[in-house]
Amino acid sequence: MACHLWHHFSIRKNYWQDGTSGTMCPIVPGTNYTYKFQVKDQIGSYYYFPTTGMHKAAGGIGPINIHSRDLIPVPFDRPADDMDVMVGDWYIKGHKALKNILDGGRFIGRPNGIQINGKSNKVGDSIAQPVNTVESGKTYRCNIGLKTSINFRVQGHPLKLVEIEGSRTVQNVYDSVDVQVGQCMSVLVTANQEPKDYYTVVSSRFTKTPIQSVAIIRYANGKVGSASPTLPPPPPEGSAGIAWSNNQFCSFRWNLTSSTARPNPQGSYHYGRINITRSIKLSNSQSQVDGKLRFAVNGVSHVEPVDGTPVKLLEYFGVKGQLKYNLMKDEPSAAPKITLAPNVVNTTWRNFVEIIFENTEKTIQTWHLDGYSFFAVTIEQGKWSPAKRNNYNLIDAVSRHNIHIYPNSWAAVMLTLDNAEPQQLCGLVKNMPRINKYSGF
Repeated sequence: MACHLWHHFSIRKNYWQDGTSGTMCPIVPGTNYTYKFQVKDQIGSYYYFPTTGMHKAAGGIGPINIHSRDLIPVPFDRPADDMDVMVGDWYIKGHKALKNILDGGRFIGRPNGIQINGKSNKVGDSIAQPVNTVESGKTYRCNIGLKTSINFRVQGHPLKLVEIEGSRTVQNVYDSVDVQVGQCMSVLVTANQEPKDYYTVVSSRFTKTPIQSVAIIRYANGKVGSASPTLPPPPPEGSAGIAWSNNQFCSFRWNLTSSTARPNPQGSYHYGRINITRSIKLSNSQSQVDGKLRFAVNGVSHVEPVDGTPVKLLEYFGVKGQLKYNLMKDEPSAAPKITLAPNVVNTTWRNFVEIIFENTEKTIQTWHLDGYSFFAVTIEQGKWSPAKRNNYNLIDAVSRHNIHIYPNSWAAVMLTLDNAEPQQLCGLVKNMPRINKYSGF
């Protein structure tokens, strides 16, 4: 059985199509289900994957590109073509074995490699087919999506960033870009070099043992097999690498002059002037519970209701006794004892909320908020305090759906809770513990 998550989409006016186990029942084997939701004003690069049974690890993942109509201008010339680059880690073990390891409360360990569009290669391999073929003088858009933290670069070609998770960005040019777990972005690549083969390179970030893979971009009528074995170097690792990556994150800015549709139709472009009505601080932790490794947020480790009924259905039909709201508090306690329970937090419709994520772990954590976009206002090392609000980007932070937090660091986001009818909005953070639980492996 499976449900499919439409990653980064704001499922407007139909929260029941979200695709997670908290909002809908899995699709029974041998049956079909048609999702219906509105994608208005969400022009950009996205992807989908199943949220149950570790089917994602079996290759159940794919890109979705939403283009603007011809009547809606975009802030760059239309590219000659789109090149979807789906990057992710892979394991020798199958998805069922990986699921059994996780269900047993253990780590699945480091991945065995990185794949680009389902293939893993190294320099010198006889790569029969290029990942893409380009024509000299034309510009192409690469839509990058992935499930592990990587650095992406194209040999001999700079990258012009134009979009992150549905938001047009200031068009800065980079030699390479860091793409964290679950994130998507679009870069423009112009084929203006000598017509031959070039390597696309992806390498892991902040891992004890770096892993890398390459793919070929081939110029039409170019010399086949002529890619240079000298690859563009990766960014630094360790603390210098975190500083490098965070500086790049800070350079990502929302394009406020773009005339294209924006992903925050009910919010305000002047979000920095809106009064914060609630501040929630979330801290992830891990501990053994009944002999199994459990991950928790503010001391609560999310589990599904006893009979497996999705949380939203229990609420809709008024089933009593299975849910206790607000078990998770807005502030983490000093030494929380982990509680296993459905983790549902009540919120107020259309409130403007600040969420601070604190990561005390040794690995990067990534948080995704289903059905919403938020303003990713800052990421910093150390501890958060109210005085840190002076460091927020309150002008042009990118409206996005994912935020990553480096080890011993924190991140802050701001958002308006405007994506559901009042009686439906009861599960703002119920899916966060589920996503966070797997991000540190």
